[in-house]
Amino acid sequence: MTTVAHNALARASSSYLRSAMHQPIQWHEWGDEAFAAATRENKPILLDIGAVWCHWCHVMDRESYDDPEVAKIVNEHFIAVKVDRDERPDIDSRYQAAVGALTGQGGWPLTGFLTPDGKPFYGGTYFPPADQYGRPSFKRVLTAIAQAYREKHGEVLEQANQVTNAISQAETFSGRGGDVSSRIVDAIVESSLRMFDERNGGFGSAPKFPHPSALDLLIDRYARTGDDRVRDVFVATLEKMASGGVYDQLAGGFHRYSVDERWVIPHFEKMCYDNSELLKNYVHAWQATGSEFFAEVARDIVRWMDEWLSDRERGGFYASQDADYSMDDDGDYFTWTLDEARAVLTPEEAEVAALHYDINEIGEMHHNPAKNVLFVRAVEEEIARRLSLGEDRVRELLASAKKKMYAARLTRPTPYVDKTIYTGWNAMCISAYLKAGRVLELQDAVRFALRSLDRLLGEALGSGRSPAKTDNSVRLTVRHVIAYSDPQAPRRETAGVLDDYAFTAIACLDAYETTSDMSYFRFAQKIAEAMIANFCDPVSGGFFDTAENAVSSGGNQNALGILGTRRKPFQDSPTPAGNPAAAIALLRLHAYSNDASYRDQAGQTLAVFGGGADKYGMFAATYGLAVMQFTGPQTEVIVVGQDELADQLSRAALQVLSLNRSVLRLQASAVVPQDLPPALAETLPHLPALREKRSFAVICSGFACQPPIFDPAEVSRQLGASSRSAA
Repeated sequence: MTTVAHNALARASSSYLRSAMHQPIQWHEWGDEAFAAATRENKPILLDIGAVWCHWCHVMDRESYDDPEVAKIVNEHFIAVKVDRDERPDIDSRYQAAVGALTGQGGWPLTGFLTPDGKPFYGGTYFPPADQYGRPSFKRVLTAIAQAYREKHGEVLEQANQVTNAISQAETFSGRGGDVSSRIVDAIVESSLRMFDERNGGFGSAPKFPHPSALDLLIDRYARTGDDRVRDVFVATLEKMASGGVYDQLAGGFHRYSVDERWVIPHFEKMCYDNSELLKNYVHAWQATGSEFFAEVARDIVRWMDEWLSDRERGGFYASQDADYSMDDDGDYFTWTLDEARAVLTPEEAEVAALHYDINEIGEMHHNPAKNVLFVRAVEEEIARRLSLGEDRVRELLASAKKKMYAARLTRPTPYVDKTIYTGWNAMCISAYLKAGRVLELQDAVRFALRSLDRLLGEALGSGRSPAKTDNSVRLTVRHVIAYSDPQAPRRETAGVLDDYAFTAIACLDAYETTSDMSYFRFAQKIAEAMIANFCDPVSGGFFDTAENAVSSGGNQNALGILGTRRKPFQDSPTPAGNPAAAIALLRLHAYSNDASYRDQAGQTLAVFGGGADKYGMFAATYGLAVMQFTGPQTEVIVVGQDELADQLSRAALQVLSLNRSVLRLQASAVVPQDLPPALAETLPHLPALREKRSFAVICSGFACQPPIFDPAEVSRQLGASSRSAA
């Protein structure tokens, strides 16, 4: 029996790292051991950062890291370190910035060359096995870097110091503070409108990413102003995305992005956070326009996430589904030849499906020209006219064809699902499910979201000593990972980053508004307080992305590599940025607590970036959403009662969009101070309407409540009016 030799990644927890444990490269995980070896042997570090869902990471693994000749060069001249960007976003974000400063580009796989103390001096992304794509071969790069490190050591160290200093200065946002004004929101909206692709929807040219925060900002702007120009942008974008190949026409859910400007050919990986934020987009678009198409897409996203990214037994959302099922595959699971479609459909179904999904002898995939990406080319009305069929018959045939094609697809080799449960991403999914469940009345989605949140709170929260030398108090901590995909993998305690705290606090507030259970509100407060204690910069304001950086304004100089560099995440990439998310959590807490410290902290955080935020356009869209909430009134609609009238009042409130408004449902017996947040405890128990023993709604803003409303139509009228007047 042959024993397969494994490198040190056999001890890793991450699916991405464990997938490389068979490689001949003597890989290390990021840690003291690797850096000590580099210092002891005076070798540069080869840093590879990737992810289990990343197609080009798999390609480079197969072409280069599986190659014994490449391994010989690496093992002789470098200390090789592999990092999972999902597991360690703190490492990824800093070295992405460093390689971006060196080369003008970033992405995955990220290939960095570092001094033994972790300072980057050269890098890139994918390097091919031979000179091609205008890139040098990886062997040539490795040999040249090793030679430069030996023969031009002083120049290498100087370059590394220059890059490290540049990154440190770039991340501080020093001198960019400014007033927090609604003009910033206007500038971000206008920038998004200028980037709009009128022909294809979306923003800019290929490759096309969805930009959910920018879409939310535009949807909210339309709800407030009725500006048809804004409406045209988000409606066209959301419709064309959902009709394109970037949307899985059979299973539901969105792929990560489109490689072409028409949304036809996707990068096939599917991420939980893309689908959580797009789910909110489609729910918000339905609220703003009433278009049932948007509601259908939202339900379809939930359907896909339920089936593929949900731990139905314990609660929780998995991280991603891979693009490919093997090294030789490029989206074959998701794409179809005409013969494959005909093999599972009746001739009539095949004819209709081919017209609807544009399935032809020649498709869109370069590696196999017969493979077609499914996208909506012809709608039912056009197909009915071309085939002389009734529209009902066409819909019937399409529904049958879709069902059969999906069933057939399920028999194919399936791309890997990474069942790692990340805290921040789970919190985002929980918030999206609660939003969709309440607005679209999907009770199963609400129940699953709450079960997932209960698991998150039970498994992600812990306690630890304060990092500050003068304070040894025990503080709440949040772990970054709840569970790893491989149950046999060692359990690692990965410290939570700012995003984990901010998104979990927001999810707890969403759960409180869904259930009126004060325990969720108290969890939100505790997590927010821990976020302030562990991440806040007490000198300049704002939040660092890691707790270690909160030790002092100079950061933790003992951190490995460039992890001691101060970083305050402000731009959305690829998820909503941590600082504006933290500000949103604090503003929502202020609305319920009337604790001015929350609003002050949010204001200070937003002011850190106020001087230059408008220049980042849609990449500052979450910041724009936070500024919108800071400069506008926070409004709560409280529905009191449990009968049919209360259902109608709640439904009316939820159908009118404003991202500055929450809707809370209470039983009359719960309208007592001890069962309410402080701000509501000061107003609600004193309402005369409570004595009338019938359901009502009340709109509260600025810590004062308007007269009660007993008519659902009046709720819609007042909320519609208030949305427009708040613009």
